[in-house]
Amino acid sequence: MCHKPSPRKDCRSGYSLTEIMVVLVIIGLLVALVGPQLFRFVGRGNSSAAAAQIESISTQISFYRLENGDYPDNAQGLSALVVEGGQQVPDDPWGRPYVYEYIGPGRARIGTYGRDGEEGGEGEDADIFRNLQ
Repeated sequence: MCHKPSPRKDCRSGYSLTEIMVVLVIIGLLVALVGPQLFRFVGRGNSSAAAAQIESISTQISFYRLENGDYPDNAQGLSALVVEGGQQVPDDPWGRPYVYEYIGPGRARIGTYGRDGEEGGEGEDADIFRNLQ
């Protein structure tokens, strides 16, 4: 409440441009410092999720081998695990289908090429594969 009229100040209070700029600079610094760490944790989460899904799919493929005597060939691939009306094999956390390779009798491998979808790489771009025997 304003009792004395002042020629320079209005009775309405508010934030000055300087105060707003200081707050924006502080928020910007926090985002710049915390943001990369947050994205690193998200990347690790995707890699961990891919490893867990590969383990689950590997178990299903092993059951297929027990029932059919061998792993599915490359033509059948992971679609051999899908029963009519059943759930499809999920894509990897980066939205690409998992890679399945029938190597020979009693041998196969399943995995993903990571975030970049290309062979090799480090961190989130690293390949994650499991050999089945």
